[in-house]
Amino acid sequence: MLSLNRPSFHEDMMTIESRLPTQDEYRRVRHLVLQELEQGTAPISDDDLATVFTECPHLETVVVSAAGSAATDRSIVLLADNAINLQRIDLSGCHNVTDVAIFELAAKSLPLQWIQLNGVVGLTDPSITALAKTCSRLSVLELCDLPLLSALSVRDVFTFSRRLRTLRLARCPLLTDKAFPAVSVSRSATPVKYRNGYDKPLPPRPTSWLDELPPLTLRHTADNLRIVDLSFVNGITDAAIEGIVSHAPKIQHLRLSGCKQLTDRTLESICKLGAHLDVLMLTHVANITDAGVVKLARACTNLRCVDVGFCRNLTDMSVFCLAELIGIRRLSVVRVHKLTDMAGFALAEHALDLEHLNLSYCDRLTLDSVHLLLKRLMRLQNLSATGIPSLKRKGVHRFSDPAPADYDADQQAAYHVFTGEGVSGLRKFLNKEEKRRRECETQNIPFVALSDDGQDLY
Repeated sequence: MLSLNRPSFHEDMMTIESRLPTQDEYRRVRHLVLQELEQGTAPISDDDLATVFTECPHLETVVVSAAGSAATDRSIVLLADNAINLQRIDLSGCHNVTDVAIFELAAKSLPLQWIQLNGVVGLTDPSITALAKTCSRLSVLELCDLPLLSALSVRDVFTFSRRLRTLRLARCPLLTDKAFPAVSVSRSATPVKYRNGYDKPLPPRPTSWLDELPPLTLRHTADNLRIVDLSFVNGITDAAIEGIVSHAPKIQHLRLSGCKQLTDRTLESICKLGAHLDVLMLTHVANITDAGVVKLARACTNLRCVDVGFCRNLTDMSVFCLAELIGIRRLSVVRVHKLTDMAGFALAEHALDLEHLNLSYCDRLTLDSVHLLLKRLMRLQNLSATGIPSLKRKGVHRFSDPAPADYDADQQAAYHVFTGEGVSGLRKFLNKEEKRRRECETQNIPFVALSDDGQDLY
């Protein structure tokens, strides 16, 4: 007779992190997470992984990014053969894994929902296409840093993976507009007439077979897609973003950093996401202007995190509009050189719930605007102000976090990142300085800046 107090099979299952399971744990391991190894642990070999994957039949989650180049096709094939309940696999950074292992994962019809293959540099289009066509439950697909990935397989992802919530394709150099859905054109549109009696001019000669691909026209919409990362995919233009937004109208998190060909037309397309959009990263998208940001801020009123660093055409006007967003919590305007104290005053007046603010290398800002920000933004947890000359005054640097060890003397002197107690300490210090300055003015005494917290006027 079974004891009523005996734990069930599911209650007895285990999650192993930062180490390999022991032989006694093999039959009870459900989640194996090797993102990093415990200190002093010997490096993991492919033989170690092969043994574990053979002896652990109940694995549902496998993360082996800490194994790096040790993982090979052999161990992953054994995993596919034995882990019939595998739902999540993360092979990020496993350089020796090739299409052979991915084909095996696709062939076993596993209930995979999460697949992360970032930096598995040997993968090509056929294996990614196989995953898209066979893994019908797929909700997360990460394919960043794949130099051989082209439009051919990404088109299949959009066509067949209809349950995706997260799609990451950052730093894939071969991707162009052909990889993404195109905006459908109405057949009733008036045909264009050309001069000299010709119906239309000869098309430009394609430079590769990828250019000959027809536009990707889809009849369904990706209503589940919430996170899209296309950072540093330099081959895409405004047309790609317009197609993605039309195909996936409920995106909440959009990363377009480093996409240098994008313009204000992209921001106009993003406006269609409206209240759905929560996070927008536009670092190094240098062609956008105030006009596009103003339209964006008025349309996407629920934005919580915005990064427009290195967008050098922007001025105070963009910050005025972003500051009025009710839910703004994180804002980065690194190296937006045209910003002045007016931008700082606007943030201090309206963005009272800001928690993270990056003003690094906005060299026109004075200590007065930084002080007002600290006085008004009481929820601020992180203030990055590296490279702002006004913060070089004595007494400020002691509240900053330590600079990275590889910085030279000039970089360390310019480094000003304040977090937690550093923020509150800097606020108290500048409040004290303001009080001393007013007392000096009252008593007609020259004000002298101090580097400590003393209250002496002389």
